[in-house]
Amino acid sequence: MKVLVSGHNGYIGSVLTPMLASAGYDVVGLDTFFYEHCTYGPDGSQPRAIRKDLRDVVKEDLRGFDAVIHLAALSNDPLGDLQREITYDINHRGSVRLAQAARDAGVTRFLFSSSCSLYGAASGDQMVTEEAGFNPVTPYGESKILAEHDIRRLASDNFSPTFLRNATAYGFSPRLRADVVVNNLVGHAVATREVLLQTDGSQWRPLVHVEDICRACLTVLGAPRQSVHNEAFNVGSTVENYRIRDVAAIVQNAVPGSHVAFSGQAGADLRNYRVNCDKFADRLGFQTQWTVERGAHQVSEMFERYGLTLAQLKGPGMTRLARIKELLKEGRVNEDLRWQTVDATL
Repeated sequence: MKVLVSGHNGYIGSVLTPMLASAGYDVVGLDTFFYEHCTYGPDGSQPRAIRKDLRDVVKEDLRGFDAVIHLAALSNDPLGDLQREITYDINHRGSVRLAQAARDAGVTRFLFSSSCSLYGAASGDQMVTEEAGFNPVTPYGESKILAEHDIRRLASDNFSPTFLRNATAYGFSPRLRADVVVNNLVGHAVATREVLLQTDGSQWRPLVHVEDICRACLTVLGAPRQSVHNEAFNVGSTVENYRIRDVAAIVQNAVPGSHVAFSGQAGADLRNYRVNCDKFADRLGFQTQWTVERGAHQVSEMFERYGLTLAQLKGPGMTRLARIKELLKEGRVNEDLRWQTVDATL
């Protein structure tokens, strides 16, 4: 099976592409390469790739592929707030155009990397399933809802989309992100010996290791079409829902000599949801292999091995918002987040 992975050079994609190759898939990447030089630790082998903005992809780019795994997006809530309309242009309209181009090119499987952020302010009182209503509180969450809705309408006998609603990711990757909660708390603990909470810690989050997200993609690719056609799956484990303050306690245990501290600006966070992931387990037998405790130790060990400063943790190498702001400030991308320089990847 020949598979195109959009956003292959990002946090998840850098883990997914070698995993796909090891499983015997013929893998090609597609990326605008905003984060090409944001490597931390060893970088694995890179697949053949199309260097192109998601918004410019046409069906000719996708001919000959059996499946598309669509990861590319403005990838978190703060980044979505920076350029609200561009978030919709890329995450919603760009995703739908990619799916349309894939269908027109004869691609039969389309895996859309969605997010549990679309559940938003769900209060955390009850576990939400794939049938729950949406209550997004950010452009990022809204864009995922709109994309799911419009891509679902493209489904046909010859085009089968699946929607993977990932829990909040964590874990090591060559394109490491420090702007996701577990990685951030571990990084701050390693750099300063403070597990620094930016909120009051009462919010619930479902959490999933980046490798388990990738294994979910492999599971769907290998599943019978009738089991995944036009279906949404929460990706994670029902038992891996945590209050942020409980994550902080886990991180404190993973980083010797650290202690929990509050930023002084800590307050309520509207994002608050617990997610039931049993549908994926029951339908396809999917089980996660990682826990937050094990993942916190993994990330801590990597930070200790390769060294980490607070400046690195907050800088453009590990924080997506900081990287985009850097590119904008230097004039290397315009306000539409399109490359402006000839040597765009330098």
